[in-house]
Amino acid sequence: MARKKLEGNGLWEGSRMIMPEHKARILDDALNEETREKPDLDPQALVEISQVLAQSLEDCSPITITLFGEYKDRSIHGIVMRVDWQLKQIKFHHDDDWEWIKLDNVVGVST
Repeated sequence: MARKKLEGNGLWEGSRMIMPEHKARILDDALNEETREKPDLDPQALVEISQVLAQSLEDCSPITITLFGEYKDRSIHGIVMRVDWQLKQIKFHHDDDWEWIKLDNVVGVST
C-alpha cells in the first residue's frame, strides 16, 4: 500500500527539506490566526459600564472587570479607586495592590 505524501504529520512529512526560517514563519502565521479583534461595544453597554464604575467609586463596592486580551479575556475583581476621564483610565484596587486600567480595554463589568 502506497503512503500518501501528506500523511502522518502533514506538511512536514512531504517537505523534508524545509528551511528553518520557513518553518518559523509558518508557525508564527498559525499563532497569529488565533488572535482576536476587540469587539465594538454598543452605546447601551458603554453606559452600563460607566454606571457600574461610578457606583463602585462612590460606594467602594467590589466589582468584576473583564479586560480584552488578544488571545483570552482577563477578569479581575476589586474596587475602583479613581477615574481619570482625560487619560481614559481607572485606578483599580485588587489583590492588595492597584493598577491603572485603560477604559478602552474594558469589555464588561459586573457587580
